[in-house]
Amino acid sequence: MLSTLHPDELAALDRAHLIHPVAPWRLHEQRGPAVLASGQGAWLKDNQGHELLDAFAGLWCVNVGYGQESVVQAAAQQMRTLPYATGYFHFASEPAIRLAAKLAEITPASLSRAYLTLGGSEAVDAAVRFIVQYHNATGRPGKKHFISLQRGYHGSSSTGAGLTALPAFHRGFDLPLPTQHYIPSPYPYRSADADAAAVIAASVAALKAKVAELGADQVAAFFCEPIQGSGGVIVPPVGWLKAMQLACNELDILFVVDEVITGFGRTGPMFACDAEDVQPDLMTMAKGLTAGYVPMGATMLSEKVYAAIADGAPAGAAIGHGATYSGHPVGAAVALEVLRLYQEGGVLANGQRGAAHFAAGLDALLDHPLVGDSRHRGLLGALEVVADKAAKRAFDPALGLADRIFATAYRNGLVFRSFGDHILGFAPALTYTESEFELMFQRLKKTLDDVLSLPEVRAAMKG
Repeated sequence: MLSTLHPDELAALDRAHLIHPVAPWRLHEQRGPAVLASGQGAWLKDNQGHELLDAFAGLWCVNVGYGQESVVQAAAQQMRTLPYATGYFHFASEPAIRLAAKLAEITPASLSRAYLTLGGSEAVDAAVRFIVQYHNATGRPGKKHFISLQRGYHGSSSTGAGLTALPAFHRGFDLPLPTQHYIPSPYPYRSADADAAAVIAASVAALKAKVAELGADQVAAFFCEPIQGSGGVIVPPVGWLKAMQLACNELDILFVVDEVITGFGRTGPMFACDAEDVQPDLMTMAKGLTAGYVPMGATMLSEKVYAAIADGAPAGAAIGHGATYSGHPVGAAVALEVLRLYQEGGVLANGQRGAAHFAAGLDALLDHPLVGDSRHRGLLGALEVVADKAAKRAFDPALGLADRIFATAYRNGLVFRSFGDHILGFAPALTYTESEFELMFQRLKKTLDDVLSLPEVRAAMKG
């Protein structure tokens, strides 16, 4: 249904009534929204008619691009046939059953059971509840402490936001909880020793030290992203994820991989775990599962975790975790079609081919006076903007440079993530063409040049 409201009317209604996620509420009331009106392929159009090349796949999720008709048809057909089916009372629907089986097939071999959610935050929350239940069921009720990474992101539920280690998600929310702890991010550009082996060894040592500090009989699990997304697209060295899995196995704590951003071809293979034969105890996913067309996520469990919970409950007693929309048939039908496009429709292969163009385009910008670092894997990458390249000196946040970069890019017809600490995040759709990559980097360079020309930016670079 096309809107009949004038853009100014829409903006006024938004400012008066719509709460935006992770936004400064009063500032948003002043500035109002940028209202997106339509999308096709890699392109968006706002309700002012301004065309934008989306270099961030919505929010790391529209992997198959906008307007995939087969996905629309899958949703429409399921809505006509069976728009809702509860998973309670032993009910099920065919799409949910088929999706659970498909996920067991394509995820690492250690994972065999799927709990279907409405998104990543819910998937993380479910993982925490299952982990607590697992340790209680196996006679280790002391295991209640969780470890994650500084700069990590694991959603914004009341529990997951504490595993998230970003200040905005803690401020005013009484987080982190006393049972939530962090170890340093594997951040080569900001590490004293950027050697890959040293970064990996430091993370393993930090995890072991934190477990020793808390007591191995008190630690339930370690959560990590294979690449830290909302923390600034921090790309650990190859081998880091496997080393952390082995350390968790040695320490007898559960290893949880959050592939909400990295899953479904974003880093090259179907899952980032696949590149290093990583076998997690639990995995969370969302975003690319349905390419953002409808809300859905999943928490995958190993048979060891599933069986311990199932057998630890009193005979016939329900495991008290669930939601109205768990295994929603429309979400499952969309996910099945999106997975078909990845595998049979050539989307995964196209993304893998595009990774070379993506990497070359980012690395070429290392010569720009504003760019201190380029990092990437597959079609997930970032540039880190600095005031002094030799010293890696960051710009003063008071300059408001992140917002200026985003606004400049928007005027230049390009959308990407401009983080508050001057990291520019990119996650183009896996359907990007070579010409779209070329245009993306043309517009990105113009944006950086435009920002560099600002007198206050040049003054800040002189220190």
